[in-house]
Amino acid sequence: MDFLTDREVSWLSFNERVLEMAEDETLPLLERVRFLAIFSSNLDEFFMVRVASLHRKLETGVTARNTAGHTPRELMKEISTKTEALMNRHSQTFHQSILPALEKENVRIVTWDQLDQEERGYVSKLFSDRIFPVLTPLAVDPSHPFPYISGLSLNLAVIVKNSKTSEQFFARVKVPPILSRFIPTNSAGSTRFIPLEEVIAIHLQELFPGMIIEDHYTFRITRNQDLEIEEEESEDLLLTLEQELLRRRFGPPVRLEIEKGIDKALLETLAVELSIDKENIISVATPLDLTDLNRIADLDLPHLKFPAFRSRTAQALAEVDIEEPESFFSAIKRGEILLHHPYESFTSSVVQFLQSAAEDPRVLAIKQTLYRTSGDSPIIEALIEAAEAGKQVLAVIEIRARFDEQANVRWARKLEAAGVHVVYGLMGLKTHAKLSLVVRDEADGLRSYCHIGTGNYNPKTARMYEDLGILSADPILTDDLSKLFNQLSGFAPQSTYKRLLVAPRTLRSGLLEKIDGEIANAKAGKPAGIRFKLNSLLDEEFIEKFYEASKSGVKIELLIRGICALQPGIPGVSDNIRVRSVLGRFLEHSRIFHFVNGGNDEYWIGSADLMHRNLDRRVESLVRIQDGGHISSLNQILTEGLSAESSGWTLEKTKWTRRSEGLRDVQAVTIDKFLRAR
Repeated sequence: MDFLTDREVSWLSFNERVLEMAEDETLPLLERVRFLAIFSSNLDEFFMVRVASLHRKLETGVTARNTAGHTPRELMKEISTKTEALMNRHSQTFHQSILPALEKENVRIVTWDQLDQEERGYVSKLFSDRIFPVLTPLAVDPSHPFPYISGLSLNLAVIVKNSKTSEQFFARVKVPPILSRFIPTNSAGSTRFIPLEEVIAIHLQELFPGMIIEDHYTFRITRNQDLEIEEEESEDLLLTLEQELLRRRFGPPVRLEIEKGIDKALLETLAVELSIDKENIISVATPLDLTDLNRIADLDLPHLKFPAFRSRTAQALAEVDIEEPESFFSAIKRGEILLHHPYESFTSSVVQFLQSAAEDPRVLAIKQTLYRTSGDSPIIEALIEAAEAGKQVLAVIEIRARFDEQANVRWARKLEAAGVHVVYGLMGLKTHAKLSLVVRDEADGLRSYCHIGTGNYNPKTARMYEDLGILSADPILTDDLSKLFNQLSGFAPQSTYKRLLVAPRTLRSGLLEKIDGEIANAKAGKPAGIRFKLNSLLDEEFIEKFYEASKSGVKIELLIRGICALQPGIPGVSDNIRVRSVLGRFLEHSRIFHFVNGGNDEYWIGSADLMHRNLDRRVESLVRIQDGGHISSLNQILTEGLSAESSGWTLEKTKWTRRSEGLRDVQAVTIDKFLRAR
């Protein structure tokens, strides 16, 4: 269709906005360092999944243009150009801005030549005691084939020469990811750090005694990490996934990062042995792999970070006695509770909800979806405790949640062993909805309680991700959830819902119908308007519908963190559409859908973005918000984020422009609001 920005190109624009945060000298220094690490981590995942998918199209001979008008080859060329430019800009920011600023704060990343004698002695002893025993040098010669290079591992390519025969050999030394990447140069809490690969490089002679070290360079390979599972051919999805995870370690390479100035013959060897084309090789100034800058960002230097903030307990739960489960359920029974994380505590609300359910002898059953959770999850432990107490516990685990598959397989096995009923959702659909249902035996009969959220049941990310959720005892809503869980665990494909829109059956059609309603209202001269807060907007049908609504006079405001394929500001097409983006100390993750609806405003929250996968290939849910106070809170979130007085980016056609000077920070304003409410 016309006026559509390619998904991958739009995503690179999003990561460029992340980089702009790292470049912003008004931000606390260590927060800028963290944004550099986030940029690197984002780009790694982009190559492992999105670029890998594009490689598969090229390998299978696909030449058709996508909906944005690109052939795979044209798109790959544009991606290569943009990513190389961004990586160079990223490296330049690190070397020319971040490092000098760190030095002014007496935080230094140094080379061996910059160490004094005492530091050299300390680091050398550390190498002998803690690093050398972990290293495994791998030589390449007729009896030693070229070693397998694992994805995202940092490596030293070493050229060694036999001192007797003068014959040259290639050797590889993997920089162990289990060791700290940036090593303090003394034992007294030094803020001088030396990269681990630098320490290994200076001690290479100890790894190859009797050989002459000719040269060494760092390199890093990125492999295809996407999973391909044919569910229809799988009798045991869990076993199939475990086998696929083993195979994924050997995915084909999609990117080779090499140290600038690398020996040409050595580069040719790497390219041939790794079977990677030259256009997928990127030359970068050392150090490679700046994801490890989180180690520096974590330094205990509060004056170089955002002001400390501690989430508060939601006001409706402030008087709850956590030793008495009855107290928690009574608070929900008094009225629906809207939660806004991380400003309001996830632990004292969602986690406590499930822990209370596990401990309460009146609770008969717990039903829970799990997409991503933390390694030491109290939610998992609560489900296990409940099952061991004889309660009926259902866990719908999405074991295909990308890059969390291995952890989710482990949790599935552990839950099954405890007696939890573990299911993996519906055939061909990922379960992405964030749902929890508790059934309780009370004096007047059975009553159900629920939680519906926009984010994962993960207490760790809940401290960094901005998300919304509701706790409710509304019998209409809990009945909806009961039907949905029955569909996920059994057979109930024709279930109908009153407060929910559920993908893939009713969410797409329901939202499109509501947009049509706004179009009709605008044409009839009634109040009309749309405001959405999303992570991504990619679906062509919705973009086309937005263009239709814009032409009909509907004012549309979109607050989008990541991908936006829609192009606002095109005369006669999208001149009634405005798109903004906000990035900050928290990752904006909640989804809000607002329809003016002729003056009878409708607000929905949920787990879905407007993307094909969310609308057609996942189980997602949106819940309508009914409480007037909660509607006011959602309105305020949208109004602040969309305001021209708030710092952020505005999209005009395909170009994002940032305005921040003299403008208020949306997240800082929200923090202040919750602090004042205490």
